[in-house]
Amino acid sequence: MKKLLLACLVCMLLAAGCQQPASTSKAQKIGLLITDTVNDQVWGTKGYKGMLRIQSVFNIDAFYKEEMNHFEAVESAVEEFSKKGVNLVFGHGSEYAIWFNQLAPLYKDIHFVCFNGDVQGDNVTSLNFKANAMGFFGGMVAGEMTKTNKVGIIAAYEWQPEVNGFFEGAFYKNQDVQVDIKYTENWDNSEIALQLLEEMINSGVDVVYPAGDGFNVPLIARLKEKGLYAIGYVSDQSDLGQNTVLTSTVQHVDFLYELVVSEYNAGRLKSGNLYFDFEDKVITMGTYSPEVKDSLKNEINQAVTNYIETGKLPNQYE
Repeated sequence: MKKLLLACLVCMLLAAGCQQPASTSKAQKIGLLITDTVNDQVWGTKGYKGMLRIQSVFNIDAFYKEEMNHFEAVESAVEEFSKKGVNLVFGHGSEYAIWFNQLAPLYKDIHFVCFNGDVQGDNVTSLNFKANAMGFFGGMVAGEMTKTNKVGIIAAYEWQPEVNGFFEGAFYKNQDVQVDIKYTENWDNSEIALQLLEEMINSGVDVVYPAGDGFNVPLIARLKEKGLYAIGYVSDQSDLGQNTVLTSTVQHVDFLYELVVSEYNAGRLKSGNLYFDFEDKVITMGTYSPEVKDSLKNEINQAVTNYIETGKLPNQYE
């Protein structure tokens, strides 16, 4: 199965890149930049696991730096990586796109890789998750499971595709539902996110999708305290409370890390913006809570299968 998934993603990478591969050399050493910490249990931890996977599979040296959240820090780190012989650098987030666009022309011997950004240049690649569908399926679960007909999503930014997806999915499943949408304008600001959560709880919201990797863990903990429901984000977060986390929208970032190195070593890693979705097996639904009935699980699973086969969400058939 693993070989089949790799083969499918290889074909997709070959077709989606907008420019020729930047290099035919193999990865000698890799560098990883994390905006916050590798211990956040969500996005940063995913990046760290991706690095460990690369070390294990390819037996190469890897270096990582945390709190790389402004240009000067990234610039210094890339210079240090270059002196160590690193020729493949991962910036674990969308913020690295603009910084890598500036640095890439200065380090032609390094290929830069980031996530969910817009990049230019022969030696820069952005791996983008098409998140609208995962938000839709999370919204379907929320729309069905709410007891108050009030659900909410707390996202970092308005541009996140999962926001509109969640709204449409919740409304598709429950036309009486009210969807409260709030933004933190920051991936990591737990204080603001918790304030927004309290506002939602006070208004009667009983299912929340915390769509921000830096704050969803404390939000789920708060929802668990209140006996309310959550939809997990990025990781399968059922371990935070099986009776709280109804399911999760999971992005398998570690698998993408391995794929990137495989493609780079083969001289096939494309520059530009590449896109991934359920059909690439890098986005899946997570473990379902015992609170979720089998009928709803089966409905979601069938909807995912149909989406993979047709590219259509349930509301696009009507």
